[in-house]
Amino acid sequence: MNRKLAIIIGLQAFLIVVLFWLLAFYGKDEFEAMSEQSEEEIETINRVANKDGATIISISPAAQKQSDILTSPLKASSHQASISTYGNVVSIDSLIELRNRYLAVKSEIDVLKATLSHDKSEFERLKALNQDNKNVSDKALAGAAANTKSDETKITAAESNAKNISDSIRQLWGDTLAQHAINPRTSDLLQALISNKRVLIQTTLPFDAAEPKQNSSIMIAPTAAPSHTMSAQYVSPAPLTNSTIQGKTYFYHAVTNELRAGMQINATTATSSKKSNGVIVPNNAIIWYAGKPWVYQKTGADQFSRKPIHTNIEVDDGWFYQGHLKANDEVVISGAQLLLSEEFKSQIMNENDD
Repeated sequence: MNRKLAIIIGLQAFLIVVLFWLLAFYGKDEFEAMSEQSEEEIETINRVANKDGATIISISPAAQKQSDILTSPLKASSHQASISTYGNVVSIDSLIELRNRYLAVKSEIDVLKATLSHDKSEFERLKALNQDNKNVSDKALAGAAANTKSDETKITAAESNAKNISDSIRQLWGDTLAQHAINPRTSDLLQALISNKRVLIQTTLPFDAAEPKQNSSIMIAPTAAPSHTMSAQYVSPAPLTNSTIQGKTYFYHAVTNELRAGMQINATTATSSKKSNGVIVPNNAIIWYAGKPWVYQKTGADQFSRKPIHTNIEVDDGWFYQGHLKANDEVVISGAQLLLSEEFKSQIMNENDD
């Protein structure tokens, strides 16, 4: 009985082994067939094509929506070439001090001239009396002559002093501001500077920059608050250079209560009266690849193409661009990185196929 049971168990074990082997043998082929079919089903769709030398990426509108790929039309804009530079708000204390000294000397000269006129008249009177039977002594006449000579000497010295002060003003502040300073009648500009209704600004331009024209202006802003822009009007060349920035220096004045003497400012001045026409490329449309800026332009309902641009001129919310992109061209502002990845995925697939 035990022997019969052992034979039955052995046969069952043998059948189990055979069935397992058959299952593994036939299941392997079916599994490989299913794997090949699955690979064919999940094979990545190549959405990239080359058309007339340009790489075109095709994304259906539904896929665009699903991937949050958004576009925006470019806006037309114009740009005037300009130079960005630096400057500072200048204290006019020394200008006012020199002006006061100059006007004091000029007042002294006026007094001396009045004294000279009186002494000359006295000398002529005494001279006439001296010639009339010596009604006035020669000594009195000589004293009157000495007074006249002394007055003339004092006037000459005072006028020399006034000239020296005037020359100092010109050396420090230039001809234009010197004329304002030595004028006894305070000019509107000087009065505005004295009363802090205006501030005087010195800026530095490159040596090859064009000379500013009369009645021209620049845009300035405090270095600490570059968004607070204001206009500054041209005054004159500045005779002294900036100790930290080499170049040609100029004076401007601005109506403001935000600036104080000693403050540093940013300045932007136009280099040409002509304006260039182009478009504004938004910051969120730009992607960087190989160290260069690019945008994806929408060339059809489901087509996109990567285009190079340049970022030489920064403006508010983007970059001024003049080139192959025109106003109302659609560029990708969301999802550009996905398109770039799709483009490179295609390159990898092509390399693997090779």
